Amino acid sequence: MPASQFRMLRSSVPGVEAVVATSGHRFARHTHEQFGIGFIFSGAQRSLSGRGMVEAEAGDLITVNPNEVHDGAPIGEARSWSILYFDPVVMEGLAREVAQDGIGRSEIPRPVIHDRLLAERFRALFSAVTGNEERMRCEELLLSVIADALRETAMQEEPATAPHSIVHARSIIDDDPSAGISLSDLAEESGLSRFQVLRAFARATGFTPHAYLVQARVHLARRLIAGGASLAEAAAESGFADQSHMTRAFVSRYGLTPGAYARGHS
Repeated sequence: MPASQFRMLRSSVPGVEAVVATSGHRFARHTHEQFGIGFIFSGAQRSLSGRGMVEAEAGDLITVNPNEVHDGAPIGEARSWSILYFDPVVMEGLAREVAQDGIGRSEIPRPVIHDRLLAERFRALFSAVTGNEERMRCEELLLSVIADALRETAMQEEPATAPHSIVHARSIIDDDPSAGISLSDLAEESGLSRFQVLRAFARATGFTPHAYLVQARVHLARRLIAGGASLAEAAAESGFADQSHMTRAFVSRYGLTPGAYARGHS
């Protein structure tokens, strides 16, 4: 199997990160805090998305929404892709601009997009964001790509509302991911048994409480590193036992080491 290669490229657009990768890595279930739109330029992959199992091959665009539980595995030895991650505030601003009814959509509806012309514009956008294109050219491509990525929203059944007890349990983790929280703590705060918390939490979020906690710590570490914290500081402040633990969690989910992520923000 070819060695995994992940590179974070310098982005000229605030709130947008750019990554290129070639990898046979099988990603664990994870989430992003950002929207993602990517292009597969060789190979193929199969992945869980918030909209079921999907497959994408060379020439397809792949997408992910914030907090959407997903994974990813190659079909064959490896696949190569480039991807842009958009901070929610950036995406929401773009969505408002392109919405015909004045109300921006809250998510990208299609986990895989088969559209050759849109794929070509995305590749031009990626080059503009990571190169020295004029600002106007970059803005035009951003609006064009986002407008088409958000279209064709299918009517879908509203997801079941999480029980208040699980919303509360999740907020305990979200409020301080670095804290040493046990399943017993969540059960006591929720007024449920540990097993009830475990089962209901997984049903509502797609994660066990511990997996959700680790994911929240990865998100916190990412923000700290992007803000200039050292890797050791980020590991300690986000609740990881040590830097190597943070690195394993980072790579398992994103394929990118914390050090590579930090270099992309230097």
